[in-house]
Amino acid sequence: MKSNEFLHILAAILVLTIVAGFSFALKEEWASLPIIFAFSTIIIALSVLVKKFTAYLLDADVEHEIWQVSNYGFKPSFHFKKPVPTGIILPLIVTLFSLGTIKFMPLLTYETRALKHRASKRFGFYSFKEMTDFHNGLIGAAGILFVLLLSLVTYLLPASNLEYLAKMSVYYAFWNLLPVSKLDGTQILFGSRILWAVLAAISAIFVIFALITF
Repeated sequence: MKSNEFLHILAAILVLTIVAGFSFALKEEWASLPIIFAFSTIIIALSVLVKKFTAYLLDADVEHEIWQVSNYGFKPSFHFKKPVPTGIILPLIVTLFSLGTIKFMPLLTYETRALKHRASKRFGFYSFKEMTDFHNGLIGAAGILFVLLLSLVTYLLPASNLEYLAKMSVYYAFWNLLPVSKLDGTQILFGSRILWAVLAAISAIFVIFALITF
């Protein structure tokens, strides 16, 4: 993992901690914040590792960064001088104005690239170096699916203090499935509409269940 990628992942963990822990901070429940930081680390770290492992199985590499937006319109000339770190600014703004009620969690995006030995092993020496949209979507779907499974497992465990980890996992998967910009949802949708629809339906059911039950 490159140092730049590590810093982006760390920033995402810190932002997720603020988003998920803001309501606890308002109630001055400071003891909950280290636990939420640990939960944030688990969610993001496992999501990143699963995507990297899936990419490895496809003879590819994946690199993560904070969600950034460069354009503010459809024309190429409508762009910012520097990319805006939307994955930091927008979740914090939504958290602040909603007083922590809305857990807005789209934080990271990813880029995949085929490794050189993939080209030579599968398609002849250097004849194909790019990942297909379907394979790229599989990588994002693996991360989302694992986070949903993490939510299910932690909810079923008898330890009551893991319920908030289950809730955070559900929200993280739901928001990152949005087909917006370069978020996971967009890359999954371009790879397979059916796969995106299935994951979106499952995450929506999980969110409704979390809102009713937790």
